[in-house]
Amino acid sequence: MINVIYEDNHLLVVEKPINVPVQADSSKDLDLLTHLKNYLKERYNKPGNVYLGLIHRLDRPVGGVMVFAKTSKCASRLSEQVRNRTLKKTYYAVVEGRIDCSGTFKDKLLKNSDTNTVSVSNKGKEAILDYKLLGYKDNLSMVKINLKTGRSHQIRVQFSYHGYPLYGDQRYNKNALKGEQIALFAKKLEFDHPITKERLKFELELPDRYPWKIFS
Repeated sequence: MINVIYEDNHLLVVEKPINVPVQADSSKDLDLLTHLKNYLKERYNKPGNVYLGLIHRLDRPVGGVMVFAKTSKCASRLSEQVRNRTLKKTYYAVVEGRIDCSGTFKDKLLKNSDTNTVSVSNKGKEAILDYKLLGYKDNLSMVKINLKTGRSHQIRVQFSYHGYPLYGDQRYNKNALKGEQIALFAKKLEFDHPITKERLKFELELPDRYPWKIFS
């Protein structure tokens, strides 16, 4: 069951569950986009295909708040907000080590589509994020992150590259143990309603599990 946070004739805001792909991939597992289309089809008894625009993405192991567009006009307007950065995404993460109180990472990231991995490379695209330390305990730092760009795997790669890999990141943290869940969460989303222009803000509680709980 998907947690629907907000819905009107134009938008659908939901909490993406962890370990669910946003869209269909090679795993053939039921993806969030298909699940939500089925939800709309059944709820409103719609015949044929249901339109639902994908505006942004979260990595499969990452949970948190996402917005989808119910019309192509809304999809276009929300995508424009992504491009001009008026759509703001705030993430929380738990990283290994004691990080500075605040800072900015600016790197160039290159994606290898064959391995679905990302690395820092002069041949890559610019990736920028700001972070702020919220707590430190047991050699773990909890940080709030504001993305300035939206590159694939950006948070995971940049923090790992700078010596602070995310707790439980099976791909970019060599210390992660099998079975650990990545400590990255899309906590807050802000954007202008594509029709009414009202500024909307949605925020979720952090997961009720380790290592998040040690900072509560």
